[in-house]
Amino acid sequence: MQKYKAKAAFFCIGKNIEKHPEILRRIYAEGHIIGNHSYSHSHFFDFFRKGRVKSELENTDAIIQKIINKKPKFFRPPYGVTNPSISRALKFTKHLVIGWNIRSLDGAVKHENIIFNRIVKRISPGGIVLLHDTTLPTVQVLERLLLLLEEKKYEVVSLEQLLDIKAYED
Repeated sequence: MQKYKAKAAFFCIGKNIEKHPEILRRIYAEGHIIGNHSYSHSHFFDFFRKGRVKSELENTDAIIQKIINKKPKFFRPPYGVTNPSISRALKFTKHLVIGWNIRSLDGAVKHENIIFNRIVKRISPGGIVLLHDTTLPTVQVLERLLLLLEEKKYEVVSLEQLLDIKAYED
């Protein structure tokens, strides 16, 4: 959110980027990090063999690179699941898996106060909060969370700064 000068990492799904490239351009133009979140976000992603995982990541990278002229290093697996097939694919694509340690459950829970309280109970320095950009309650939770963090004198930093890793290939 601009008024808090907070920068997020958006892990984007390739098929959604294809439908709305202007959103990806805006996210990047506003200084947020773009990461790869697969092409399909299939419910069966964790059952894909190495070749299919590799193809999903490379396809999404190509779409992102065409729009912002950067290849992301960060990958967040659908549902946060990794397995040997995904690990083998990552040896080829060289992506770094980025997880989280604070799960908001905003994908399942739609009540703003429940989501907010779940995050606040778990917040600590170095925390990575998982939120989705698909619901209005999440937007409202984010505003409340950033205000609370500002009041508590927390510094919200980018994933690059937190992890001391560049988000894009040179």
